[in-house]
Amino acid sequence: MSAAQDIKATTEDRLRADLYNFLGLMLSGPPDQLLLDQCVGLSGDESELGKAISALARVARVSKPKGVESEFNALFIGLGRGELLPYASYYLTGFLNEKPLATLRTDMLAKGMSRAANVFEPEDNIASLMEMMGSMIVGRFGSAASLNDQKVFFNKHIAPWASHFFTDLEGAKNSVLYASLGSVGRAFMEIEREAFRMTAG
Repeated sequence: MSAAQDIKATTEDRLRADLYNFLGLMLSGPPDQLLLDQCVGLSGDESELGKAISALARVARVSKPKGVESEFNALFIGLGRGELLPYASYYLTGFLNEKPLATLRTDMLAKGMSRAANVFEPEDNIASLMEMMGSMIVGRFGSAASLNDQKVFFNKHIAPWASHFFTDLEGAKNSVLYASLGSVGRAFMEIEREAFRMTAG
């Protein structure tokens, strides 16, 4: 690999990590005005992902923090429970705190990851998984994960259900800003799945 290719790969990895972290941030709690303003500043190309990012920016421009907070609560918190349950265990087994969570905790321990002291949600929620993936790419838990390690983690903990979740988010009756975020997430998951499929190992 030439130095130019090495820099390109590093830049591409940084962009991937940034998008994972952005999705994690948007899904971990309702965005404040600063984060909404950052959404407004996003722009994309003519690819499916690029168009989804541009659409998110347009919706963010007319969104207010209070309205988005109500949307977030209706989607994920609700009275008793929100419209969507964004957990791997629920999507894969129909119940919370099942085997997918136990498997994830084992893998997190092996990678030196642990749940933050102020976080009480199960670790298999979509926001945490997006953050973990972004962190692995850039090496927040030590050295950056190899492409094969990223592939294994993605295929085990994200690929089996994340696209389904993002599709549900696009179509949820309470989704407005988050419908656009769902489009971004679904398009990104498809790109990652295909890229990993073409990766040897």
